[in-house]
Amino acid sequence: MKYKIKHECGIAFIRLRKPLQYFIDKYGTPSYAINKMFLMMHKQRNRGQDGAGLACLKLDTKPGKRYISRYRSVKKDSIQDIFNKINKKFIKAKDNPNYKLKEEWVKENIAFTGEQCLGHLRYGTFGGNSIENCAPTLRQNNWRSKNLIFAGNFNMTNLDELFNVLVDLGQSPKEKSDTVTILEKVGHFLDEENNRIYNKYSEKLSKKEISKKIEEEISVKNILQNSFKDFDGGYALAGMIGHGSSFIARDPNGIRPLYYHVNDEIIVATSERPPIKTAFDCEFNEINEVERGHALIINKDASYSIEKFVEQKEDKACSFERIYFSRGNDPEIYEERKKLGKLLIPKILSSIDNDLKNTIFSYIPNTSETCFYGMIDGLKNHINLLKNDVFIKNKLYKGSKDDLISLKIRMEKLVSKDVKMRTFITDDNSRNELVSNIYDTTSGIVTPNKDTMVIIDDSIVRGTTLEKSILTLLSSLQAKKVIFVSSSPQIRYPDCYGIDMSKMHQFVAFRGLIRLLKINKADKKIKEIYQKCIKSMASIEADNHVKELYNMFSYEELSESITEIVKPKNFKSDLEIIYQKIDDLNKACPKNLGDWYFTGNYPTHGGNRVANRAFINYCDGIKRRAY
Repeated sequence: MKYKIKHECGIAFIRLRKPLQYFIDKYGTPSYAINKMFLMMHKQRNRGQDGAGLACLKLDTKPGKRYISRYRSVKKDSIQDIFNKINKKFIKAKDNPNYKLKEEWVKENIAFTGEQCLGHLRYGTFGGNSIENCAPTLRQNNWRSKNLIFAGNFNMTNLDELFNVLVDLGQSPKEKSDTVTILEKVGHFLDEENNRIYNKYSEKLSKKEISKKIEEEISVKNILQNSFKDFDGGYALAGMIGHGSSFIARDPNGIRPLYYHVNDEIIVATSERPPIKTAFDCEFNEINEVERGHALIINKDASYSIEKFVEQKEDKACSFERIYFSRGNDPEIYEERKKLGKLLIPKILSSIDNDLKNTIFSYIPNTSETCFYGMIDGLKNHINLLKNDVFIKNKLYKGSKDDLISLKIRMEKLVSKDVKMRTFITDDNSRNELVSNIYDTTSGIVTPNKDTMVIIDDSIVRGTTLEKSILTLLSSLQAKKVIFVSSSPQIRYPDCYGIDMSKMHQFVAFRGLIRLLKINKADKKIKEIYQKCIKSMASIEADNHVKELYNMFSYEELSESITEIVKPKNFKSDLEIIYQKIDDLNKACPKNLGDWYFTGNYPTHGGNRVANRAFINYCDGIKRRAY
């Protein structure tokens, strides 16, 4: 069965703070905003493999003139597809004999020449792709101040409750999805804000005059406070209101990332820092992170403010997103990923019995390359300290000093990925066939039955790729031992805030847990936790009962169980899987302490309910998302 999923996603936003004519005169083009949007979206293409969309808003247009333009695409290169279509409009306009580089003519005759743009990049983790799943989404009205253009990187765990709120308000939403539900909930309070100001002037001014007053006095903060107070989930959201106000908002736990930059000419926002730096040639310290529970609110006149719209909760910025999804050319992320590799060194040295001479180090896939560099730097430092101890401090050394002098880290490309894809999010039906064909090994490097291979990966989610492809290939190299290292800890629990990994039975760590429970004849414990999870469904403030099962075994016991699961039947080498410790993850990424994937410590009660529901689904044989 296929399921719809709309996350992990990215957003890009720009607001011109000066008239369009200013940009035409200075940069010689009416497409300044569009050009910058292309850069910001393209630099976040890692978040938009399944689709993209772009909406543009023109300010102060005459009645009867279109002021909202939107394109969406689910083609292979969706970003390029969208901007090719937009570019054709600019090319066509230049062929017009009346073509003028004047603001009034440009805005009246060329789409996507507005002062505001909002882009969305869709990353679906499973399920089919369609235009309907792509944002920005629109809520349209003849009153400019009631139009809403909306996009985000988000997921809500209490969709049923939010949907029922809309029903209680008298609405009949066209579908039950988090995107539509949030759009209509914000839209409802946008209408309420319009009505508040309308009633204020209804007996004093004409309706035409009231419309202007609404656009002048509308409070985006009021709208956000009323809309988001009962949300349970992670979100980075952006919206443009038809008259010219806009906002970008972040959840109270700061789960999803969100950054912005302001100068005299523009206000911009993205899901990552590097796209802003690239597009506007600013320094990283000029790019700010939106605080959790706060919103950047831009008024129609391009003034702005940072406003708290919900009470802040514990800072739980997502660590897994930082490890796996975010672009590594952010200097902070780059150093954090290197540190992840360095922190693994003590365990690696212990596993190879400090035999660096007969150990080859490698990595897979490319996303783990930075972590690999950190590991190599740490190993080189280890060798230098060892030489210093032996030759400078005259400490005892068991091995040959001549070998120590010539000792170097052996780095090789042992495994190559042939197909660009994230295997853990591939459609279930085709996974096994794909993973068996996407990797190749390099022969003639490993000395059979003598060398140990240490291969680092950024994460091991399902274990399918290891079992069906990588380990099978590595077996042919006949190494004495294979050590597979994950720079992230054991992924034990489902996510529900953006990265849709919600079917617990697919996690190799969970399968390892079930294996241990069966070996230890703990079937009664499984039934006990199942009943607790069932009872928890009636409570809003539920505990995560699945943690009790994991607490029965040590970290090392679970790693050993996982090793037995992924080890191919004919694998002749010794095999060990090493996982990053959670404490070390937090040391490496001190600003991103959202570790519920690994610990089960969800920042919201909705997360606990999802974990319990996922376990219930497993026990009942139901293979569907848990929220």
